Amino acid sequence: MRQIIFILALLFLSSCKSEQASEKTVQNQYFDAENDSFIYSGRTLNSSEGEKLIASAASVKADVYGDTVTVFLKSDNLQHHYVAVELNNEYQGRFRITKDTLKFALPNRDSVNTLAIYKETEASNGAIIFNGLRAQNMEKPAEEKRAKIEFIGDSITCGMGADPSEINCEEGEWYDQHNVYMAYGPRVARILDVDFEVNCVSGMGIYRNWNDEDQPVMPEVYPYLHLNGNQGKRAKIKKEDAPDIVSIALGTNDFSLGDGQKTRLPFKSEKFKENYKTFIESLFEIYPETQMALLSSPMTGTEEGKELIQILKEIKEELADHPIEIFEFQKMNAGGCTGHPNVDDHEVLAEELVPFYRNLLNKK
Repeated sequence: MRQIIFILALLFLSSCKSEQASEKTVQNQYFDAENDSFIYSGRTLNSSEGEKLIASAASVKADVYGDTVTVFLKSDNLQHHYVAVELNNEYQGRFRITKDTLKFALPNRDSVNTLAIYKETEASNGAIIFNGLRAQNMEKPAEEKRAKIEFIGDSITCGMGADPSEINCEEGEWYDQHNVYMAYGPRVARILDVDFEVNCVSGMGIYRNWNDEDQPVMPEVYPYLHLNGNQGKRAKIKKEDAPDIVSIALGTNDFSLGDGQKTRLPFKSEKFKENYKTFIESLFEIYPETQMALLSSPMTGTEEGKELIQILKEIKEELADHPIEIFEFQKMNAGGCTGHPNVDDHEVLAEELVPFYRNLLNKK
């Protein structure tokens, strides 16, 4: 009898250990930022602290499994940031980041969930450091060859002032209403099912900026990783990662009168045109097979808008050996902060642009 009881006890203990082992196998694991299963997009930098998401819309993507996923993010300075989160291509919202983790319940508990995190703030705000995530399991998303559009621009392209849903205009910091995920560029990319990259700086122009005449402008900062002038690391711009379309939306700030307090010289059309042409030629040196899309501005005055379009037409004519197309926005009374398009306005801009970009992609 004692022998039978002893055997039963052993079987019970063995069963408990087996259940505990089984429980352990389904516990969440930590995957650090250097794991090969992560796909990074946009301007990022691998560092000893983790992977730095630098430019607007820089992103990290992975396929995760389990009941929950915990994402480890933090600011690399004292500023807060925002990220947009997608799960299975569904927008989960915009989240404030300082030294936080984000935790989400996964909708597909028995199958794969595709997670994507996009930086909402600009390179000038500093980087968001991605340290990794915790999930039951993770693997690399299937990488299909898709077309790609690179969007270069100013505050409009960055989605500045677009989203006062949590912090009202004129409140908080100047970047608290940034929402590049809902800006026209990423919207167009999602509609057309193409990859995208955003390189934008608020207030920046082709030959002068919103409120200065002598600070670095986009053609000068573009080659540098942090879009901050001729300093620091240069961006690793590879021909094999060439976008099918490079879209440039600049000029609003060159035409701007600034804040009305600093001295503002008259607009120099020849200087603008020459800087723009040189910038385009430098991009074609990097991406000789790309198509160039030059966009007007929905925010300039009527006369300034006509002059901008005329200059773009002259550039196209003078660079006739290159594939360049021009798009003219309808004028807009923007409803966002400080005269910028809001989220709904960006939807309108994207709808205007989709046929234009679709036509360019069909030419490839």
